Formats: sequence, structure tokens, C-alpha cells
Amino acid sequence: MTLYLDYKSPSIQYFDDVNRNRLFTKDGQNYINVLSTQTLNSLDNVSLLDIFLSQGNVVEPHYHQNAAELVYCVSGAANVSLINPFTNEVSTYHIMPGQVTNIPQGWWHWEMATADNTHLIAIFNAPIPEVILGSDILRLTPSDVMAHTYCLNEGQWRETVSPIQTSTFIGPPVNCHQGHIQGQMQQQPQVYGYQLPYPQPQHQMMQPEMMQPPYGQTQGMHPSAQGYPQQYW
Repeated sequence: MTLYLDYKSPSIQYFDDVNRNRLFTKDGQNYINVLSTQTLNSLDNVSLLDIFLSQGNVVEPHYHQNAAELVYCVSGAANVSLINPFTNEVSTYHIMPGQVTNIPQGWWHWEMATADNTHLIAIFNAPIPEVILGSDILRLTPSDVMAHTYCLNEGQWRETVSPIQTSTFIGPPVNCHQGHIQGQMQQQPQVYGYQLPYPQPQHQMMQPEMMQPPYGQTQGMHPSAQGYPQQYW
């Protein structure tokens, strides 16, 4: 896609602080920032997610319907897993600083940190990355449809997925009691500027909240984000 920009316009932006563009916060060690044309309008066909993870945390299974993704490891280490829809094979690539994994557009994939202080940059060939999350598919598909389609016990299915109340983004949730994630925070995860369409699951824009959570709330906000006016994409 070719964008035609008026580079003489005073509204064209050439700088942005990605630290201010918080997409999702699980806790102080696990969060995602985003950069797209919504926050830096001089970008062409490119956007990115700035991902920080501690060991054992997972960017949940998902796919991007509008872009391929290149995952670059800045620090720490991670397993990047994907399902090849042509071979039905699951592949996992262990990446360390300076290494990358390429994920074609629309492929189901996830990333798990295998070390603390893991920093990943996910680069997309689209001006705004869109996403369909596994958590939303699970919680929004009616239980009777799942039960009938896959010959499941509807009550058992409903009970199994009932803990998934919101979009997960980074798992396991903070209230998980499986015991394999240490140092979990007491506060609930915060999603900034992200509203899920109801009642049907639809594609979602990865949208940051520009400095003010919805409805004027500021609790749990990234410190560098406070004091800036709210903007919408």
C-alpha cells in the first residue's frame, strides 16, 4: 500500500515515544507498547509492538489477519511457536538477542519468555497491526455452538472457559494458581484504549490509550503516560 503524505504539513510527525503508547499491562515486568500510524503519522507500511516479559509469561496464541510479523529478540530469550497451516506442523524457535523469527500473515502463533527481562520487538508490514486473540475466540463463541460442533459436554466446556473473562494478551492471568509463575502481582491487568466489540468477536485494532484510561481513570497507568490528553485512533 502506498501512502501519500504532505511532508510540508505541520501536522506530520517524525518522533514518538513508544513508552507512552501502552497497549496492555499485566504487571511491572510484563507489558506491551505499540507504535503505528495512529501515533506516528509519517510511518509508511510498518508498525511494531514493544514487548517485555518475565520467565514463563506468554503472549497468548493469536493471529494477525492483516500483517506478517517479524519477532526480534533484544534481550533475554523466548520460544516463538507457530502452526504452519499448509503442513499442520507446530514449530518452535528459541531466539536470543540478535535473532529473529518470521511469522507469515494469518498464522496462529505465540511467544513464551524463557528468561527474565526478555524484550521482544514485533515488526509488522501494516500501518496498524490487527489481532484476533485466542482468549476472545474461547470466551465469545457461544458454549452451545462449541459443544454441538465438537461433541462436547456444554456444562463442562462452559466451566472450563469461565475463568477467561477478558482479553488475556499476556498469560497466565495474575489470578492463576497453577504455581509455575513466580512473583505475580496483586493488581489486575490493565488494557489501555482497548474495547472489545460485542456481541460477536470481530477483528481488533491494537490501540494504545494515549495517556488516560477510559472514563478518566488513572489507576495502574504507566507513570510516563500521566498528564497527557486522551486521544483515539
